[in-house]
Formats: sequence, structure tokens, C-alpha cells
Amino acid sequence: MKVSPLAPKEGFPSLPVVDGVEFAATAAGVRYKGRDDVMVARLCEGTAIAGVFTRSATRAAPVLDCQAKIGGDASGPAAIVVNSGNANAFTGGHGVKAVEAVTQAAAGALDVPVSRVFTASTGVIGEPLPAERITDKLAELSQNLAPNAFERAAKAIMTTDTFPKGAKAEVDGITIAGFAKGSGMIAPDMATMLVYIFTDAKIAQDRLQAILSKLNNKTFNCITVDSDTSTSDSLLLAATGKGPEVKDEAAFENALHGVMQNLAHQVVRDGEGATKFVEVNVTGADSDADAHRVAMAIANSPLVKTAIAGEDPNWGRVVMAVGKSGAKADRDRLSISFGDILVAEKGWVSESYTEEAGASYMKQEDLVLSVDLGIGKGTATVWTCDLTHGYIEINADYRS
Repeated sequence: MKVSPLAPKEGFPSLPVVDGVEFAATAAGVRYKGRDDVMVARLCEGTAIAGVFTRSATRAAPVLDCQAKIGGDASGPAAIVVNSGNANAFTGGHGVKAVEAVTQAAAGALDVPVSRVFTASTGVIGEPLPAERITDKLAELSQNLAPNAFERAAKAIMTTDTFPKGAKAEVDGITIAGFAKGSGMIAPDMATMLVYIFTDAKIAQDRLQAILSKLNNKTFNCITVDSDTSTSDSLLLAATGKGPEVKDEAAFENALHGVMQNLAHQVVRDGEGATKFVEVNVTGADSDADAHRVAMAIANSPLVKTAIAGEDPNWGRVVMAVGKSGAKADRDRLSISFGDILVAEKGWVSESYTEEAGASYMKQEDLVLSVDLGIGKGTATVWTCDLTHGYIEINADYRS
């Protein structure tokens, strides 16, 4: 598969070892042939685990199982088991039995309590998960655990992704490192993605959960590729406690925010068929909620996204998206900018704007589209990509 033109030029980063975490990956043949498709992470005893998940009404069995376990008994070591190729979603009782089979087998192979085994599945919806292909590989996986196998683990959970996604940070002697998958079926709440972040910080589970939930609303809940929310979104944050205690919570939160935003942006940059990375800024709204509503209306509009794909500075489509958003707006107070170019103001095209300037700006890979509603102090920023023929080609043939 051709790598997205928006992929980081330096490739997958060199992630630091996080004390208390080991990884392994293998080819189980869940759906794909000749590539790793199962990842395991083993976490040391006492690891605090926080999580956020999709709120889809049709969320998958692994999601429901993880949700039930978050905040539960934290004694003993823990494990994460992830497969790609099959989402184990909309499979009825079979899905529940598959989760039970994998968690029970993982508990035995990795010597962890079953209550501390967290699973995830990503891929095709509505096909029974061949759990035995995963369980048959768990002994092998347990024997191959290594602390520096981030990249192999990240590759094993990819579906239509064109590159593995990793990010890192260090603050006050604390190490943070993580990886993600996601490319299509991406919309807030959270997106069709799996995200795993690890830190050696010593911090209570309830504080870790509060920080994660707060930062999720600023990062993964602010990206969209195609407005579709997955059945399988899961983000787990594990703190092993092997490093320094979190004393400056604001600094830790800021570092974690950087990792989460980096990964969120990489998911958008790998949007199916994407050729443009777009930041949408909305200011002057009646409230932050209204600003977010407008930003998402713009970012999710097929007309806006196809205009961006065609490098057409069609600001009229932005006006349309603002109007349909349901947020409070006043045509005659509205202003629109493409980068530093003022395109429209006071309900009409700006006198200084030229089509040539707009068209030239739209040729860039990274774009900033700004709207000021001029009626309040509400603000929001979201990130999206363009909508191209490539998106259709990938999704028209997804199951074949």
C-alpha cells in the first residue's frame, strides 16, 4: 500500500523503553496473510489503567468488556491483546464468547488475572472472530515479549493505515510513549482507532482517568476524516508506577497532551485517500460548544472537503457549512480566512481578496481555515483532511 503523502517524513519515531511494559506481535492469520496481526503488551504489577471508548450504540464486545474492567481491581499485572482484520462487532453471543476465550487464554499464558486482560479488535464488522487463531499464538507471544518492540506492535494493529503512528514525551524524569492506528471511519466519539499510551509515572488511577478524559476532548474528539464513528474505538493509558511520582500534574498533563495530539494528527494525516491536512479554527462564537459545532460542520462537509481536494478556494461552501451547523450565527458579522488571507468579512467577499491568492494557498499540503462568527467569545479547533477519489476506492473494496 502506498504511504500517505502526509506521513511524517522521518517515519516511525524511536520510542523510549517504558519501565514495566513489554510487547510482542505475531502473524495469526485472523484475516491478513503474511503480516503481523496480533499484538500483546504485558504490564507490571500495580499498573494503573485508564481508558476512554466509543459511545456508539453498536459498540463491539471487546469495548464493553474493557469498559467494565476500567477502574476495577488493580492488583496483579495486566495485559492488552489486540487483533486487526476483524472487529468482533455485531457478532452477538459469538462476540462475547470470543472475548472470553481470548481473555482467559491470555490470563493463563501471560500469568495475569483475567480481570486485568484488556482486548480490542479492529477490522471488518459482522464477521465472527476466529478467536482460536489468536489463542493458539499466545504462548509464542508470551515468550517473545520485549520492552523495545513498539514499532512491531504498532504495525500489527493497522488495517487500512498506510504507516504506523508513534509519539513520545519526557517530563520531570517521567517517560511517555504510545502508538495508534486509524485511517477511516474517523469522527469524534472517538474515531475508528485504537490508541495505547504508556508511562512509567506513579499516579493514582482516578487522577489518570480524569486527565485522560479531559485531554481526549481536546485531541481525539477533535479529529474527523469522514464523520463516521466506529464500533471499536478504544484508548488505554497505562501508568506502571516504575518511575517518578507525578508532582507537577499540570506539566505531566501538558506532556501527555502533546503525545495525544501528535497521534491524533497522524491519524488525520493517514486519512483514507488524504492529500491535505486541514486545521479548522472557529472564534467569536456564542459558546465553545457552538464553536465546536461550526468547526465540525465545516470539517465534515463533503462539499468543503472535495473543494479542498480540488484545490478550489470555494469559500461559499464554508458559508454553507456555518449556516447548516445549527449554531448561532449572523451573516453580516461573519469573516473567513484561508491561512493569513482574509477571504470574506461583514457578509461579503473582502475587498482585498483575490481568487489567485486563494487558489495559490490551496495548493499547500497543510492548510488553516479560520472562521470568526463575531458574536461572542467561544472558540474551537478541529482537524480534518480532504475527500478524494482514493477514499472511495479504499472503501468500495474494503471487504474484498
